[in-house]
Amino acid sequence: MAISVPSRQLFIDGEWKVPVLNNRIPIINPATEDIIGDIPAGTKEDVDLAVDAAKRALSRNKGRDWSSASGSVRAGYLRAIASKITEKKDELGKLEAIDNGKPLDEALADLDDVISCFNYYAELAEGLDAKQKAPVSLPMETFKSYILKEPIGVVALITPWNYPLLMATWKVAPALAAGCTAILKPSELASITCLELAEICREVNLPPGVLNVVTGLGNEAGAPLASHPDVDKVAFTGSSLTGSKIMTAAAQLTKPVSLELGGKSPIIVFEDVDLDKTAEWTVFGCFFTNGQICSATSRLIVHESIATEFVNRLVKWAKNIKISDPLEEGCRLGPIISEGQYKKILNFISTAKSEGATILTGGSRPEHLKKGYFVEPTIITDVTTSMEIWREEVFGPVLSVKTFSTEEEAIELANDTHYGLGSAVMSKDLERCERISQAIKAGIVWINCAQPSFIQAPWGGIKRSGFGRELGEWGLENYLSVKQVTKYISDEQWGWYQSPSKL
Repeated sequence: MAISVPSRQLFIDGEWKVPVLNNRIPIINPATEDIIGDIPAGTKEDVDLAVDAAKRALSRNKGRDWSSASGSVRAGYLRAIASKITEKKDELGKLEAIDNGKPLDEALADLDDVISCFNYYAELAEGLDAKQKAPVSLPMETFKSYILKEPIGVVALITPWNYPLLMATWKVAPALAAGCTAILKPSELASITCLELAEICREVNLPPGVLNVVTGLGNEAGAPLASHPDVDKVAFTGSSLTGSKIMTAAAQLTKPVSLELGGKSPIIVFEDVDLDKTAEWTVFGCFFTNGQICSATSRLIVHESIATEFVNRLVKWAKNIKISDPLEEGCRLGPIISEGQYKKILNFISTAKSEGATILTGGSRPEHLKKGYFVEPTIITDVTTSMEIWREEVFGPVLSVKTFSTEEEAIELANDTHYGLGSAVMSKDLERCERISQAIKAGIVWINCAQPSFIQAPWGGIKRSGFGRELGEWGLENYLSVKQVTKYISDEQWGWYQSPSKL
């Protein structure tokens, strides 16, 4: 049965609005290459309207409607959004699968996280009220000081296509919990569920202008949003190249940014592991979400004494992954998001081969799938550290393998990268795991697993993987400004200057 894609406009000031230039962008199902609908193509003119709506919503009724309302008021809206998503979960999961290409089981699991995330930040919004006016201990009894936490203001939230609604929620939920107003600009390659989030906001009567959704191309909608003078902060998840451009634009106005960018994460496998248990985590760490994860542990660093046996085991696990249309039962690997990305991944593989690497398994389109942007799970050996496949983010189901002999060598290989988002270490020796977790230069270290993500724990990277942390209490702090209030409480004259009355 065909899934109907709702036809939406831009969501600005609580209403659906036709883009000023009235252009639209086709939606292509990556599993079939068919056009299944279209989204509005917003431009600078629409961004200006959305920012103006957010600015007005921030100060409406002197902020009492939203920004300075009690956290419990905002929590009520976040819970209502979570409840509506729960009602529509099956429909949203299918829309995400046909828009993005991820297996339906994954899309539904993502939606469970979306629901949890809105509920979690509803709790934190309620907790904000009690944290206001937290006292600061001072060394002088003549002063008293306290802290106010206030919304940072109008925020631009620019999100990627690999987890369309979940990555949007990682930003929208804490931003709204903090009392900010927002303009969400999802990737043009997967915007359907973000537009459905706008419809849900309309259904729960979220105050107009609190969340605006502007879809469109990066250069036509994202760029004017990132550089808009009335946007107080930009939060971006995506490529390091675009992140650098956003940072440059924000710097012109000394505007804060938080960036969650690319990665080339290592997974270190020692000789004492359970081979099958570790093989599954290794496959999951690189091939989950069709290999399109910024934190993908795509550089396998395996101890030389087990390398041959372990890699052969990996090949068996990879060949056993069901590759199919994402809606097919049991699918574990769907298509790449777009034709452009598909060609880019095949080019990475072809370059690796020409540089002397060995394609041990995969490397091309699965024989049984004649249409769609499918790439088999690919494992590449005989790799050197100077090869593009080892150094650059592929963003597809491609695992590169190198061996090591000593712990020091493994750490050196792991840290020899511009990136620093995720990392994993696999060993039964937990003391060794602890040592390595401290030595690895990354924002996240997984021990005896790969890719688990919990909304309570901070997420983010170092080096060219960006800065700032999402999720947990850190995610809320991203959207809060800290104000110091200090008062003089003595009846005495300050006494720094000689009083004119005593002259």
